[in-house]
Amino acid sequence: MSDAKPDRIAPEPPAAVGAAPIADVRARAAARQGFGPIERIATGLSLAWLVLVAAFWLFVPGPGAGLDAAALVMAVTGILLPLAMIWIAAITARTAAEMRAEAQALKASVETMRTAWLAQAQLRPGSTIEKKLDEVAQVARQAETAIATFTSRRDAGATQPSADRKAALVAPAPAAPGEDQPALALGTPAEALAQPVSVADFIRALNFPDNADDREGFRALRRALEDRTMAKLIRAAQDVLNLLSQDGIYMDDLRPDRARPELWRRFAQGERGREIAALGGVRDRSSLALTAGRMRSDTIFRDAAHHFLRQFDRTFTEFETNASDQEVAELAETRTARAFMLLGRVTGTFD
Repeated sequence: MSDAKPDRIAPEPPAAVGAAPIADVRARAAARQGFGPIERIATGLSLAWLVLVAAFWLFVPGPGAGLDAAALVMAVTGILLPLAMIWIAAITARTAAEMRAEAQALKASVETMRTAWLAQAQLRPGSTIEKKLDEVAQVARQAETAIATFTSRRDAGATQPSADRKAALVAPAPAAPGEDQPALALGTPAEALAQPVSVADFIRALNFPDNADDREGFRALRRALEDRTMAKLIRAAQDVLNLLSQDGIYMDDLRPDRARPELWRRFAQGERGREIAALGGVRDRSSLALTAGRMRSDTIFRDAAHHFLRQFDRTFTEFETNASDQEVAELAETRTARAFMLLGRVTGTFD
């Protein structure tokens, strides 16, 4: 016999934990099958009514012996009808009390199941199924990266030399002196002397830091905010993400369908319609419904969403001219790009 013990004991299923409150309520309901406060009150009222009826027949003078059949039926009905009403009210009150108890037990059961599920999810971060899913997702990302590497554009069609393609956005070329306006001797602006933001920093900034300890994410975000064009997009994206979070919509929960970099390039070049509808790959119905409802009812949210869509369109158009297919695919995985997919589909940008 082996004395080896299992590494850990399997936790109790949430259903078994959540079923306890309902079982307790049913046990209490079975125990209350006898006379309770409601039945005692109904019995007391019934006895009081019968005493009043008996007193009426005994002490009130009248031709009691001369009742015909119709009068007798009316008398019996007058006696029994209040008794029936009393017991119908008692049964209704008891049923309502049991339903309230069942509702409270169901609410407690759902909350207990939710708490148990969250606790198990925290205790089992390395389960076999999750590991397999993570491995499959990693292999898929590696395959897409390899495909993008072989299908990326070469420098023959680029607008900038290969050495300059590390920059995320292409700075506009300065106008030659004497063309439209004469050059003013005001010195070189500080923005022209700053190093351009790299593609990697720009993509990391659009994804925003993962947590308070993400130093690299904060560094890239600060670096991108120094660029005026990037800062407009990042601030617009931050406003939209904060507004969406008020409805419980988080970009990490969305799993949009991936679109080919060619579709993103065609969108940046001004193509619209069903040919590029695959860019709106968000399929989460609850997020789409909540966002659509917020767009109709909240003016502030609608203005922020349209401002964000314009900024993303302008910045991505400039980014696309200087980025490879792999870099376009990486940008499409950021939280900012997912917000663009969600809002673009709700507003009909890809229709």
